[in-house]
Amino acid sequence: MAASSSNKLIIFDTTLRDGEQSPGASMTKDEKIRIAKQLERLKVDVIEAGFAASSQGDFEAIKAIAGLIKDSTVCSLSRANDRDISRAAEALAPAARKRIHTFIATSSLHMEKKLRMTPDQVFEQAKQAVRFARKFTDDVEFSPEDGSRSDMDFLCRILEAVIAEGATTINFADTVGYGVPELYGNMLRTLRERIPNSDKAIWSVHCHNDLGMAVANSLAGVMIGGARQVECTINGLGERAGNTALEEIVMAVRTRKDHFNLDIGIDSSQIVSTSKLVSQITGFAVQPNKAVVGANAFAHASGIHQDGVLKARDTYEIMRAEDVGWSANKIVLGKLSGRNAFKQRLEELGIALESETEVNAAFTRFKELADRKSDIFDEDIMALVSDEEHSHENEYYRFVSLSQHSETGGKPTAKVVFSIEGKEAECEGQGNGPVDAIVNAIESKTASGAELLLFSVNAITTGTQSQGEVTMRLSKAGRIVNGVGADLDIVVASAKAYLSALNKLHSKTVKLNPQL
Repeated sequence: MAASSSNKLIIFDTTLRDGEQSPGASMTKDEKIRIAKQLERLKVDVIEAGFAASSQGDFEAIKAIAGLIKDSTVCSLSRANDRDISRAAEALAPAARKRIHTFIATSSLHMEKKLRMTPDQVFEQAKQAVRFARKFTDDVEFSPEDGSRSDMDFLCRILEAVIAEGATTINFADTVGYGVPELYGNMLRTLRERIPNSDKAIWSVHCHNDLGMAVANSLAGVMIGGARQVECTINGLGERAGNTALEEIVMAVRTRKDHFNLDIGIDSSQIVSTSKLVSQITGFAVQPNKAVVGANAFAHASGIHQDGVLKARDTYEIMRAEDVGWSANKIVLGKLSGRNAFKQRLEELGIALESETEVNAAFTRFKELADRKSDIFDEDIMALVSDEEHSHENEYYRFVSLSQHSETGGKPTAKVVFSIEGKEAECEGQGNGPVDAIVNAIESKTASGAELLLFSVNAITTGTQSQGEVTMRLSKAGRIVNGVGADLDIVVASAKAYLSALNKLHSKTVKLNPQL
């Protein structure tokens, strides 16, 4: 059956691989597991869990996810060489359903300048890679990197060969976001028409958002080019301008079923909770006017709009907020809630703590928060656990306490106590504001020399009692990391965020950075 005749659109999520390539968006193993479980709850068809050969941390995260996920296919990226493919196969060994995704650049620019290989060498390496990957699984995906800027004749030659070698999915990558919907869709259609065995593989699209057209290009690839898999990320996360946004693809196809006439297996009621989880873990806030998952996506300020919605929702709403999960965020716990209710809520939120000791520690923190805040929302619980994980992961520095003083006309001062490898250190500093004073105090002890690229404050829920979530993005020696901290006191959250970022810089985790 030709791929274009199928009515099923496969959703391939690469938040844990391509999304993680956003500067500062690196995730720990536990964070990746939490997101993977939520993606399974979202009913994503394929989860690209990482790039096994890039680091030991990525390998271990993929292996853990492969052993836990049962309903989705788990995938690992690999370059077109035996070492990468073997590493991917080893990491994916526990998976109920597994896919190896191998790639090599095919544009003249990339082959000459990056690979320093001839087209014939690339052709042979692609064939050998797919042949080798098939020894480990029947589900093999091949991507021509920078496909949208590649020569059509060469693409036809190499893609026909890898399909003959057993590639079951062909992913047409718009690596640098160069595509324009009509041209991109027609290029994909031409490939499928010219390649004799194109009907032996499912065709996929993977688009970047450099010109703001990732979603449009992906949908053109589906409608014009006959693709039946879309590669995307939650919130459009990804390096540079990001990737195709999963939530926009899903709701576009669902809302305009009259046009697309395609079926998607996604549980759309899980979209908002997935978006919030990814945002909290990575520290990348969702802009209020972001389609589907932005705070204002279903808000109506205009009097005319408000009047219309009150009379009939479909006058200005083409989707229902509850269909994507907005109505699910209700107050569930408070000061009198017991341990079992708290533990059950953790499970419902996809938060798996490994031991009873960890559950007890989280419950203690929950009670401390409930003493200070009357109503505990799902977002509060997610932030509480995320903050705890950030503070313990590679914990070289750990926040203990602080005091700060600021008044109009005076120079703000701060005294911070934090531990360095378990030994408490006390420091003081001044600054133009309380946060500046805290950073200067910490730097007086750590002397990291890091450059602060971003300071962002986000209210986790509504109201003056909301916890504040602070993200600090630091840069040093070419590395960019995010630190996240949450607390009812924004100043405390800022100190936690700065120390969290310093911990990541101290860990010196080195990862390769494949670009598709």
